[in-house]
Amino acid sequence: MRAEHLAFACGAALGHLGDLAFGDPRRGHPVAAFGRAAQAVERRLWRDHRGRGALHTLVCAGGTALGAALLARTVRTRLPAPARVPAEVALTAVATWAVLGGTSLGREARSVAKALEAGDLDAARERLPHLCGRDPQALDGQQIARAVVESVAENTSDAVVGALVWGALVGVPGLAGFRAVNTLDAMVGHKSPRYRRFGWASARLDDAVGWPGARLTAVLAVLAGPDPRTAWRVARRDAARHPSPNAGPVEAAFAGALGVRLGGTLAYGGRVEHRPVLGAELRPVEVADIERAVRLSRRVALLALGVAAGARTTGQALRAGGIRRAAGSISKGVPTGVAQSIVNGARGRNR
Repeated sequence: MRAEHLAFACGAALGHLGDLAFGDPRRGHPVAAFGRAAQAVERRLWRDHRGRGALHTLVCAGGTALGAALLARTVRTRLPAPARVPAEVALTAVATWAVLGGTSLGREARSVAKALEAGDLDAARERLPHLCGRDPQALDGQQIARAVVESVAENTSDAVVGALVWGALVGVPGLAGFRAVNTLDAMVGHKSPRYRRFGWASARLDDAVGWPGARLTAVLAVLAGPDPRTAWRVARRDAARHPSPNAGPVEAAFAGALGVRLGGTLAYGGRVEHRPVLGAELRPVEVADIERAVRLSRRVALLALGVAAGARTTGQALRAGGIRRAAGSISKGVPTGVAQSIVNGARGRNR
């Protein structure tokens, strides 16, 4: 297996280690910079119209993915050969670290749990908006704990697994593009009067790109949890009952894996929703379940890293092998120098 086939695996592993070690910086985070740029574009483009929202999504998410693709291509084609693989590893590591949010997710969840354990409901309510958009003043301690577990489950897919899936499929442009789409959905993908139409395209695109990551997250939660049989039963039975096509499988799998009941009544910005209960036969969430959810999230993230790295490495190796076999067949009737140029050109496109 060639070294370039391992570049994504090594870079993604280093980026994951970087997230575990450092988390998100308080200042200068690339995602925060993207958010400011997206807000500037929104100020220019906003109209209460789906078309304007679609243009906003195209400019912000499409521009991010295109920029990442150009940067990755520059590394592959413009650097001296000995420097290409190390540069690809470094670029993938930085991109992976920038888009993953598992450590910050766990840190915020634990801060809410600590406040609840101390009986400081006001502090828990103050920290909850760092995890989700629910109205904390309408929640008691048990409801806050449930909200945290649900947020950890959903964001395991959004902040970790989904990005790794798209990294495995497309490389650095997939990592950056997924994070851009997910961030836009968090910013404008709401059903508020301002964003009901303008944010429609971002919300639908986020549903589409989040689909594979959510299913992988659910499967890995079943495998990594303490009760795979219950997790599988609840995920199969209750996933489709959730109004979100991607949060449903993830939250149902976490509910079964942790043996707790999720879903039910919640409030967003003064708007009350009565959602179906996931795992209705299970017990209510307790504060201690927050730590269990965080640990399950970390196990899922590690498994997802292995799946993504293995899939990318295997796919590149198989494609390269197919190219060499095809070129070998062609070279039987083509001069040697021409055949070699075909192999080199195809290999360059395959990286």
